[in-house]
Amino acid sequence: MKAQPDALHRFLFENAAIRGECVHLDHSWRTVLEHHDYPPLLRQLMGELTAAAVLLAATLKLEGSLILQIQGKGMIKLLVVECTGDLQLRATAKWEGELEGTLRDLVGEGRFVITLDPKTGAQAYQGIVALEGVSVAEILQHYMSRSEQLETRLWLAADEHGAAGMLLQKLPEQESQDADAWKRVTKLAETLRGEELLQLPTAELLRRLYHEEDVRLFEAQPVTFHCGCSREKVAAMLKMLGREEIEGILLEQGSVEIHCEFCNHRYVFDPVDAAMVFTDPVSPAVSQTRH
Repeated sequence: MKAQPDALHRFLFENAAIRGECVHLDHSWRTVLEHHDYPPLLRQLMGELTAAAVLLAATLKLEGSLILQIQGKGMIKLLVVECTGDLQLRATAKWEGELEGTLRDLVGEGRFVITLDPKTGAQAYQGIVALEGVSVAEILQHYMSRSEQLETRLWLAADEHGAAGMLLQKLPEQESQDADAWKRVTKLAETLRGEELLQLPTAELLRRLYHEEDVRLFEAQPVTFHCGCSREKVAAMLKMLGREEIEGILLEQGSVEIHCEFCNHRYVFDPVDAAMVFTDPVSPAVSQTRH
């Protein structure tokens, strides 16, 4: 039986202070991959970070976006995933050369950046830490252990067909609860293989791991690919660059071309379009997108 595609499931241990989530990405993950020709190792790392972003966004229940970035000075320059509170995701990467070795080898000197960008009201939060760990899961666990009061563990897997992950989080315990549950539950999760995480439905996965535990599984929440780029947003960016900068590009190239790093959409502004950016404050760049 195949895992339910593009879905996140929450679950709860009834007799222990532990909650969890499982995510399976299918079409949404392949949509990310179809926009760029990523090397196999990079696909795996991106998929793991994408699954983790969905798990963390669902855990935080934020109104806005969660952005995870791994920035480096090695062959991998950037891994970035954005996931909204309603589980719409996009991801991209920058790299050079042939990729071999561990994540730490490929990133080299680097840092991990997590950004919480609220939709309205509150100010954005950004946390920056050095990379600790040899895998995406270890890097995130180190970050969570430093920034969160709740102990969190992650298991991640990805290939060219899909990405998946499981998160366990220890909640504040009460005297009546099973004090050894966290050690027992995480030890069982350590037996989980990547192919099981990718292929098994969440209900079957939890039965295999925790058939002696009382686990409540909640209804699935859909996950989708979505890129929020638009011609209007690109026009606003050009306006911020300033008329002199844009006129210089037009003089040299004849038009201004912008490619979205996430969905590879191409936006072209000819001299007439560019003039409209700086003359129409209400509806900039109203002419149609050219491909």
